[in-house]
Amino acid sequence: MKRRDFIKATGIGVAGAAVAAPAIAQTTPETKWRMTCSWPKSLDTLYGGAEVMAKAVAEATDNKFQIQVFAAGEIVPGLQVVDAVQNGTVEMGHTASYYYFGKDPTFAFGTSVAFGPSQRINQGWYTIGGGKEVLDDFYKNYNMISILAGNTGCQMGGWFRKEINTVDDLKGLKFRIGGFPGSVLQKFGTIPQQIAAGDIYPALEKGTIDAAEWVGPYDDEKLGLYKIAPHYYYPGWWEGGSMLFAFVNLDKWNALPKSYQAVLQQAAAYANTWMIAKYDRVNPAALKRLLGNGVKLHAFSPEIMEACFKAAKELHADIAGKNANFKKVYESMTDFSNTTYQWFQVAELGYDSFMVRHSHA
Repeated sequence: MKRRDFIKATGIGVAGAAVAAPAIAQTTPETKWRMTCSWPKSLDTLYGGAEVMAKAVAEATDNKFQIQVFAAGEIVPGLQVVDAVQNGTVEMGHTASYYYFGKDPTFAFGTSVAFGPSQRINQGWYTIGGGKEVLDDFYKNYNMISILAGNTGCQMGGWFRKEINTVDDLKGLKFRIGGFPGSVLQKFGTIPQQIAAGDIYPALEKGTIDAAEWVGPYDDEKLGLYKIAPHYYYPGWWEGGSMLFAFVNLDKWNALPKSYQAVLQQAAAYANTWMIAKYDRVNPAALKRLLGNGVKLHAFSPEIMEACFKAAKELHADIAGKNANFKKVYESMTDFSNTTYQWFQVAELGYDSFMVRHSHA
């Protein structure tokens, strides 16, 4: 993406704005930041989103504002990104918020909670439905703000060594699952494990875990999980539309020139759009390849879906009764989601259902 094209797309310098495009680089300081990620470089859509964001920032500022991107483990481990941002080890990080639910269950929101909103609804809530405001009010307690910088869409339900047909089949299952939804599965005797991407395959290979979920066909194929666990389930009801964030150290954000703040936000928005489009392009072909390699595709049974839905709602209500931050964000997200799904039922669902039927013709 060329610098002038990016400036036009973001609205900087458009329609007689006070700051013309060349003036951005003339009136702002040389700034170099570091962004640590939760992803290995091999996951070129997740890690690639961070790279796209950094490149767009540099091009929009004539390289005055540079962000160096680091993969998981290069500065801190993949599941310690928030800690590094909070304490100022790095200026920003690219990660999934739910990895840090152990600090406070409220961290689950933003990225995803069990049976949370779809991609569009989640982002609608975050962008103009009050989501960013309630989340940043919480994140300020950790000296950070959030910027939407990616979305995976609805994820898959993961890879299992054997078929999972009933709720009883979940009992005793050692399952790698990211974030807070593992607490839902614990109600059925599942043993959730939070493991970073690069460690999933060896854990599955050694039998440390019995099953694992990651994202979807394209990324899962790269991790090679199908070689050990051939049963591939859908949908990932714990990740209906997972948002990824660029968390920024609050002190560093406040010290950043306003023009750079605007560029950073718009570069993240571009990276978000890019990531969604990339997954929509690469997942269909990856799924075909996986099926061609003998993968067995299954839908979670209605029994499992309904039982997990009930358990998730009970868990969320219980935590909301004890945690004011969780309650505030949960009510904001749920109110927006329920209203918007009623609208989606009118047009979106009907149209998509019709087109899916005819796509098989």
